[in-house]
Amino acid sequence: MEVRLLTPDDAKVYWEMRLEALKNHPEAFATSYEEALQRKNPIEQVASRLKGEGDYTFGAFQGDALIGAVTLVQDKITKMKHRAHIVAMYVNPNHRRSGAGKALVAAAISHAKEFSEIIKINLTVVSSNEKAKKLYTSLGFKTYGIEEKALNVNETYYDEELMVLFLK
Repeated sequence: MEVRLLTPDDAKVYWEMRLEALKNHPEAFATSYEEALQRKNPIEQVASRLKGEGDYTFGAFQGDALIGAVTLVQDKITKMKHRAHIVAMYVNPNHRRSGAGKALVAAAISHAKEFSEIIKINLTVVSSNEKAKKLYTSLGFKTYGIEEKALNVNETYYDEELMVLFLK
């Protein structure tokens, strides 16, 4: 398995995996599958984002196949540039428990440490996702709060845990 920063050339394969994630795990993402399908030129949008400053998407590959991804986003405004966020974490179900998730989050953390102004990384995780919480905790994240009824998926509400990792 290889983990690397995605480039605009990876936009199509990333978009296909993103749709898979949204369709199969609607409770794990703020964007719905239906909303994603309504985007105009989504591959062009993804390609543009994959070359942007401040947003870094890492992909885990098994051979040529993208099996997982995670995005690190640094806050843009001056008073918040010390913060980054891990978002859009997903590993294909056939490759879970392979170390891909841990390798992806570790790559994002390592990348964040390259920026002297980033002192902490935040993320949210659905409270019932014990495997994801265990992964994040194993990498040093700690829960600092719970947002009740954070997501509404077909009239089912999901709480989210707010987690943080201090780098400094």
